[in-house]
Amino acid sequence: MNDLQATPGDGAHRRPFGDGSDPAELRLLAETRPVELREAAERLCRDAADDSSAGSAAARIVGRVVDALAQTRSRDCAAFAVDIIGRLPPAWAARREEGDRLRRSVAARLVEVQQLRDLETLFARLPDDLRSPSAEVLACVLGELALIGAGRDSPVLDAYAERLRELGHPLARLPRNRLDIEHRLTRRVRGLGPVRTTEQLRSRFPQVPPTESGAAAGRTATRMPDAARARAAIEPFTVGGWARGPEVRFFGLTSPLDPDDFNISLIRELPLECMKGEGTRRGGAVACRTAPDDVLNALFTAAYAGGVNGRAQGGAYARLHAWNSLYALLGLAADVPFHEAAGRALDHRWMRFMAFTDWFHHDTTDEAFAVLDPTRTRVTVLAATDTDV
Repeated sequence: MNDLQATPGDGAHRRPFGDGSDPAELRLLAETRPVELREAAERLCRDAADDSSAGSAAARIVGRVVDALAQTRSRDCAAFAVDIIGRLPPAWAARREEGDRLRRSVAARLVEVQQLRDLETLFARLPDDLRSPSAEVLACVLGELALIGAGRDSPVLDAYAERLRELGHPLARLPRNRLDIEHRLTRRVRGLGPVRTTEQLRSRFPQVPPTESGAAAGRTATRMPDAARARAAIEPFTVGGWARGPEVRFFGLTSPLDPDDFNISLIRELPLECMKGEGTRRGGAVACRTAPDDVLNALFTAAYAGGVNGRAQGGAYARLHAWNSLYALLGLAADVPFHEAAGRALDHRWMRFMAFTDWFHHDTTDEAFAVLDPTRTRVTVLAATDTDV
């Protein structure tokens, strides 16, 4: 091996692959000589283990090999992909973000390409602990399968999922099937991308007219700080690496709010960084009613796709971050069952709003939500903005 190149096999077709290897060539090797490709990747892992300066480049090469194997529909290729990740040198494991990205992307690729019966063979051996990188990949595979509604009645997958719960894996607390409130997750529908203009907002959601009584309620609202709840609420945006730190605030009202007063007038009067200077720029703030499935989907997408210059989290973890955020917006304890949380979300009132202030970039994506609890005395506001500048 030279300059982080590894060579699979011998003979006329012997050719080193490296950081610039053609993906099509790696796919061909995965289809025709998967054992040799696996062995070359394993040699690369061994030889680069002690070379910290070459670690990132070697990890990229191994990542491309693993991706090529995962994309090749074959029981052996699926097993090789997971096995290679399990052999990543400890020094590489220290590059947490890079390792997480690799494991999550491979899990998504396996679920996308491989047949369920071939994936099931990967789960035959139950993990002893959560330190194994292969166990992390398989936890993500289970999460990706849940998003497409597959593998729920498989005894071998059920047993593995139960072991992960026993070991305390964070993904293991999620439902093994998609709930009705999650029906939009990973679904792309023409015309239902990010809302960037007030015209788009009004065309997709019913507008809530402003009221003076809503403004009066906002002026007398009091802040209710909760640092732990705030961290959970903004989780999809922070892990996704959105350009600006999101804002979340919790407020108490002096009396129950009339549902018609849950509108932009209330939001304008709340002490929010994202609303400072509202009314001094062209364009007026607008608020529209929405539903919890829309909010959950926005939270999921923020983590799933990541910020423009951020970090995509993959389906399994994006789902976890979205639910953590939704629980925080609802003020629910972690032990509340997911079905119950979905039901309680329907008892709240939800609102999307858009404002033209210096806080929002009005560039790639802006998200702004407010939620009113069933007692109509608690309001939570969450806002986030991203840009590629």
